[in-house]
Amino acid sequence: MKCVDDFRWRLGSKELVPIVIGGMGVDISTPQLALVAARLGGIGHLSDAMMMDMADRYFKTHFTRDKTRANMASVNNPDKSGVHFNPGAVAEATRLHVSHAMEAKRGDGMIFINCMEKLTMNAPRETMQTRMVAALDAGIDGITLAAGLNQNSFHLIQDHPRFRDAKLGIIVSSVRALQIFIRRNAKLNRLPDYVIVEGPLAGGHLGFGMDWERYDLKTIVAEVQAYLKKENLDIPLIAAGGIFTGSDAAGFLENGVAAVQVATRFTIVQESGLPEVAKQAYLSAIEDDIEVNMQSPTGYPMRMLKNTPALGQGVRPNCEAYGYLLENGECEYIAAYEQEVGQQSGGGKPAVNDRICLCTHMRNYDVWTCGQNTYRLKDTTRRLEDGTYLLPSAEHVFKDYQFSRDHRILLPE
Repeated sequence: MKCVDDFRWRLGSKELVPIVIGGMGVDISTPQLALVAARLGGIGHLSDAMMMDMADRYFKTHFTRDKTRANMASVNNPDKSGVHFNPGAVAEATRLHVSHAMEAKRGDGMIFINCMEKLTMNAPRETMQTRMVAALDAGIDGITLAAGLNQNSFHLIQDHPRFRDAKLGIIVSSVRALQIFIRRNAKLNRLPDYVIVEGPLAGGHLGFGMDWERYDLKTIVAEVQAYLKKENLDIPLIAAGGIFTGSDAAGFLENGVAAVQVATRFTIVQESGLPEVAKQAYLSAIEDDIEVNMQSPTGYPMRMLKNTPALGQGVRPNCEAYGYLLENGECEYIAAYEQEVGQQSGGGKPAVNDRICLCTHMRNYDVWTCGQNTYRLKDTTRRLEDGTYLLPSAEHVFKDYQFSRDHRILLPE
């Protein structure tokens, strides 16, 4: 059987190792992780989730503090329509994060940014445009549109001088979603440079309903391939979701995809932004610890560990500081929180059991989203004498994907 290294992906003038590390937020896909992928000839993603907070951590800026102060009048009001982001601050935070990564990039690979379209930020069109333009200004190699694909996003940057230079891709979970996107953007004469086909075993938010088990990545990929062939469209496909070994990846490459996107095995590497406690929880998980639920206020199903600390918490909505999911002043978590507060008697902290304050808990790394194969992570490394697991390097995992055969996994030393 072939291995991943037997294949290459030509994207524009670049010849790439066909491995893409997915954009995991909030800052799980750190610049350090993306830089490893680029150095080794593949593609690494940054994530633009909660970019202002990330800039504060990396560069000692005060974007989140300033936003909080500007919106204090809304603290005790469940209607958050008055909470606004400063577009200049959003752009500056994005430029800082992206430009520092691009300046540090070495090797023949590329760095993309994953733009989450469900970050509506109380002004979805304006903030999405601001984030994309700032990333392009800062020199990002490509943009992947994800998490609630907006059919008009290409239109937001059609006047940017890098619109036809930077690589632009989309994530879909069905052939229908791709058909609609191509139809809506036909007048731009600008096809996606790549399409990531994400199956139902992926981590985090899913592009399926709670019937996700009815679907299969190989089937969806074949349907998309058939559509592209019928329409005579030459768009490279990237398979994603549940690709756990190099042999899994090579199987998709042999069946005609240009590359694979992988993430789960990189959640626990040394360069991942997850804290140690979360990495060890992932490594200790068994299959029954993984669930798909409707806790996300986005309305999308989300896969996570059952013992994720955010579940059942009732923190006060922190929209003044964050508010990344606000739309028309509303968020499903606010509604759930206010309902619990209204039903309480005798005070105390409300327990919100059907929704998570995603901004607060993602910022604190308390939402342990994961792929379906997370329980297999313990088989990719060694257990130490103290009961914890050795964290591999990103380079080790990347090369294991690239060179392994026969579903073997090389353990780190």
